[in-house]
Amino acid sequence: MTLRFSVLASGSTGNAFYIESDQERLLVDAGLSGKQMDKLLSEVRVDPTKLTGILVTHEHSDHIKGLGIIARKYNLPIYANEKTWKAMENSIGKISLDQKFHFGMEEVKTFHDMDIESFGVSHDAAEPMFYTFRHNNKKVALVTDLGYVSERIKKTVEDADAYIFEANHDVGMLRMGRYPWNVKRRILGDSGHVSNEDSGLALYDIIGNRTKRIYLAHLSQDNNMKDLARMSVSNVLEERGVAINKRIKLMDTDPKKATDLYEVI
Repeated sequence: MTLRFSVLASGSTGNAFYIESDQERLLVDAGLSGKQMDKLLSEVRVDPTKLTGILVTHEHSDHIKGLGIIARKYNLPIYANEKTWKAMENSIGKISLDQKFHFGMEEVKTFHDMDIESFGVSHDAAEPMFYTFRHNNKKVALVTDLGYVSERIKKTVEDADAYIFEANHDVGMLRMGRYPWNVKRRILGDSGHVSNEDSGLALYDIIGNRTKRIYLAHLSQDNNMKDLARMSVSNVLEERGVAINKRIKLMDTDPKKATDLYEVI
């Protein structure tokens, strides 16, 4: 088997990602209630009793809302860096010591047949980090919740077979929208979220010959739309000669519905 994954949920109301290999079945974040997490896993026919662990990106509630519930219910180990552990411990309920593990920043860990690399992102959390996943010469990169895409991040995630990549907002919608200015400034800032156009520009720098799918993720429900995000990112890439929906498919994600389980080929 190669890598297979599903974006279980993505957006400001909750985020969760599932990835599996022959020997591992991992969640990244559990930002919805325990009941919703079970439902999303059932949509992609994943038995939660077969999960092998949960990786955490950062402590914001849309990433950890169901973390403690799922971990306790299925006796799963949780992996997070030290600052994230400190920031989230009061929010996720009691976790036994034998379920607590550290996954440091800029670290590569081997989980049986899967190598996972963490990398830091610029976001207003204690020590936010995301991950790449490697197995059998396949690579998947998960990159959301960041204000800008640094050259270091680009180097880490370049030429993946598949990306789950943030396209949070349309700048015009955000500027004209109902949010107070301090919130708009936070989203537009270097510790906020990546816009559709900036997402397209970053993707142009990192996609490679083996890239086949890009899942546009963490769309704002107030300041973006799936069609608009897809169109904006497509325009940026096609203007630079990337044949979208021929060699590379742009895929939607949803805050309440899991994407089909995709086998990386």
